[in-house]
Amino acid sequence: MLEEVPILKKEIEEKLSLITDSKGLEAFRLEYLVKKGKVQVLFDRMKEAPKDQKPILGKELNILRKFVENAFAELKEKFESAEAVQPTIDLTLPGRTSSIGSAHPVYQTMDQMINIFTEMGFSIAEGPDVEDDAHNFDALNFPPDHPARDMQDTFFIKNGENLLLRTHTSPVQIRVMQGMKPPIRSIMPGRVYRNESINARSLAEFHQIEGLYIDKNVSFAELKATMMVFAKKMYGENSKFRFRPSFFPFTEPSAEMDITCFLCGGKGCRVCKQSGWLEIVGCGMVHPNVLRNGGIDPSVYSGYAFGFGIERVSLLKTGVDDIRLLYENDTRFLNQF
Repeated sequence: MLEEVPILKKEIEEKLSLITDSKGLEAFRLEYLVKKGKVQVLFDRMKEAPKDQKPILGKELNILRKFVENAFAELKEKFESAEAVQPTIDLTLPGRTSSIGSAHPVYQTMDQMINIFTEMGFSIAEGPDVEDDAHNFDALNFPPDHPARDMQDTFFIKNGENLLLRTHTSPVQIRVMQGMKPPIRSIMPGRVYRNESINARSLAEFHQIEGLYIDKNVSFAELKATMMVFAKKMYGENSKFRFRPSFFPFTEPSAEMDITCFLCGGKGCRVCKQSGWLEIVGCGMVHPNVLRNGGIDPSVYSGYAFGFGIERVSLLKTGVDDIRLLYENDTRFLNQF
């Protein structure tokens, strides 16, 4: 048996020289270092050796086992170190492109409208989304039996002691008048809520920008000029628009301003209800009762107010024919803006 030890050592050395990775090293361990491996088999056969050869054979086998274990440990450390520094990603793969976000089209429109009015000298005012009945209706000259007070139009807060989700940003006008002295020139952007059916032209939750100008000797001609300047800056110098009489409890006289329908070019379609026009703003001279409720003397001061639906302006700017598309969160749609 003594002559088998150098033969096995030579075999082991040849096998070690052929190992190139962890997989090959594991196969080597299973062949030589486990309990039924070739080195242990020689240890088990020592009982077959002559008694006088056992001390020498045991010494040589221990040297062989130590050699195999050390060689295995060195290769294992070598492979583990090499694997540790390998990149965790394949650098040859193409890179991932980063998508750049953008403002929602409604907020893009709102920002553009705010910029136009601030350039015209208007400041910005804000108010709470949850309002009381006094600011939302009473102070704005809504009679107690006005249809807008009906549950079908307004979201009232249950057990809220006359609290509701504001139906327009006009309550901010009252708060501004109560907190400032004329001259006042301010716009009020914000979200509003109405209990309406959802269709291609209307939503139950949408955005408005209202404006208020109060000073001595303010005329309807100034209101009309302001709206015309806005329309030309927003839609271009060649924009076609019209004014027509209307009614609002908080203004007298009142008017609405229309823009030619973007979709049909004025021929008539479902978006414009076959009229060829789309209303974008309601406006008028501030009612004397509203001035009084805001703490302003109507015998000294006058003013005008206006209100835009931002979603509708967005439709005109983008050419979208269904207002619901703005809030379906379809990235294929939103990425166009």
